[in-house]
Amino acid sequence: MGAGLAAKPKDMKTLQKRLAGPVFATCAALAPAAVQAHPHIFVDTGLAVQIGAGGALEAVEVTWAYDEFYSLLIFEDLGLDPDADGVLTDDELARLKGFDLKWSAGYAGDTYLTRNEAPLALTAPEHLSTEVVDGRITTRHRRGLKAPVPAEAVVIRAYDPTYYTAYTVNQGVSVGAGCRAEITEPDLDRAYTLVEELLYAMPADQAEAAYPEVGEAFADTVRLICGD
Repeated sequence: MGAGLAAKPKDMKTLQKRLAGPVFATCAALAPAAVQAHPHIFVDTGLAVQIGAGGALEAVEVTWAYDEFYSLLIFEDLGLDPDADGVLTDDELARLKGFDLKWSAGYAGDTYLTRNEAPLALTAPEHLSTEVVDGRITTRHRRGLKAPVPAEAVVIRAYDPTYYTAYTVNQGVSVGAGCRAEITEPDLDRAYTLVEELLYAMPADQAEAAYPEVGEAFADTVRLICGD
């Protein structure tokens, strides 16, 4: 395994460079197309946890700040920013609103909450804001809890199971009064090893169509701690 892969990158660009390093080069020999395609989108992520009376977790607001290249692809796909200055008009922003909330059936929204390892059901996303700064799209949406639960020991992870999109919780985590958030970074050595093992276990001609679901292994873990 390549030197330096055990430490978590401080930003998405560093992660992109490391994903092109020794471990993924090894995997590429087994399944070139699959490895090159994962991850492809990089998202800086923020969370705002809403806690109600009695310490019940009621909702979480999710911020997604997309990388510059993916933002450019969205502009091109929607026919926005024709002068390529990275600044959108009010009309263009209106057209961009909610572009990332048109979810297909069964899509979980890449935000997963659990308590005592049991999954918590969330409501459909509610758009809060969309803005473009320095050519990057940043959006916010709200997900409510279908059944509020005590916030204590709730775990939040942001990840794409297929690891096509890489999320990093580096835009802050705000928590309601009486609780705090403890963030644990992923063990990248372990995550890369998992990728290698799973790719070795499948025929190379099947890897692209059935890329192993390793996204959770690369996810930051946000744990809510309430009280003293």
